[in-house]
Amino acid sequence: MLPKKERQAIIELMHEQVVPAVGCTEPIAVALCVAKAKELLGTTPEKVELRLSANIVKNAMGVGIPGTGMIGLPIAVALGALIGKSEYQLEVLKDCDKAAVARGRQFIDEGRISVALEEEDPDKLYIRVVCRANGHESESIIKGHHTHFVFLRHDSDVSLDRRDSVNAEEEKDTTPLTLHKVYEFATTTEIEEIDFILEAKHLNEAASEDGLRENYGHQLGKTLCSPLGKGIMGETIFSKILSKTSCACDARMAGAMIPVMSNSGSGNQGICATMPVVVFAEENHNTEEELVRALTLSNLAAIYMKQNLGSLSALCGCVVASTGSSCGITYLMGGGFDEVCWAVKNMIANLTGMICDGAKPSCALKLTTGVGTAVMSAMLAIQHKHVTSVEGIIDDDVDQSIRNLTAIGSRGMDLTDRYVLDIMTNKK
Repeated sequence: MLPKKERQAIIELMHEQVVPAVGCTEPIAVALCVAKAKELLGTTPEKVELRLSANIVKNAMGVGIPGTGMIGLPIAVALGALIGKSEYQLEVLKDCDKAAVARGRQFIDEGRISVALEEEDPDKLYIRVVCRANGHESESIIKGHHTHFVFLRHDSDVSLDRRDSVNAEEEKDTTPLTLHKVYEFATTTEIEEIDFILEAKHLNEAASEDGLRENYGHQLGKTLCSPLGKGIMGETIFSKILSKTSCACDARMAGAMIPVMSNSGSGNQGICATMPVVVFAEENHNTEEELVRALTLSNLAAIYMKQNLGSLSALCGCVVASTGSSCGITYLMGGGFDEVCWAVKNMIANLTGMICDGAKPSCALKLTTGVGTAVMSAMLAIQHKHVTSVEGIIDDDVDQSIRNLTAIGSRGMDLTDRYVLDIMTNKK
């Protein structure tokens, strides 16, 4: 078992990175930043000006905003200015109702919002908001991760200025992780210290059930449960994992007013790291303790990989989240650390290079691809079948394999990211 101080640091890290969120976290982070600026101003703003990193714009263009029936940034900005409460963090818009949406539409129609790309700050997650009213102005900046404020100002009164920090992760005393440390923590920590992770099960199962009840997005989850889906896929553990995971994503991406448990700033990553493990444990008749440890392993492995990748990148986040779920499923199959390592290598060999082209309903397809690969990777690993270091980017050292993946996603795919955004913003 890890020393108490180290265990406590990892538990705190998990509490920071595994949190409830209502709606896609990029437009919700923008709404949070607007809400904070509005609160600093002390009144409803007459004008709201935003400068956003390209990755924020990319992930906010095509996604549903909870409770509105609308997509994209404008309604998120308007609601942040009108009813958003920064104390709610990533649930900033949970007080939204029909009256607020009507006011938000009017706010947009009156031309109160302006949005521009931020060209100077290199951080991929950057949100700057300036609110103006009655001759006064306020400013708030989020940078590094979705709830990390680095600058707050009302007129000339600056109450916070951490803009010179490289990013939120480097500003903190980060907990250095390895896959072995992740595995040791998940499998040896007293169960009472980690059973809080069951809240992720409860929230994301509820989102999945909502996705099955309603007709959200492309209805991938419902399609997999339909006679057509069952006729092709059957009623197997595999098909249930795919359908229940994609149901939750269908609901979230279409703007369902329901919280999910996020991971590393992404609700989809939280769904992907949770639902496959939950479904497999239920079908495999694992104990609750085994489920808690598998969920901890899955979510913490995803956090570890995202520490190397960064909050936003050109690499689809489901790659790291589904790799986490493959670790959890491998553990539930009876695998040890070696088998978990092999599952990770199988995942990296397969999914590296899956692009992120913004948050949108079709993310359910990518999650399902990642989760399907997670199950197959676990099946191979439990039989001691795995990709070796003579193949592609895989290294004998599993942590180096992870670094190879994240280097490609964070630096190697920068040009891809620019091409994706250019295509998305120049459609005819």
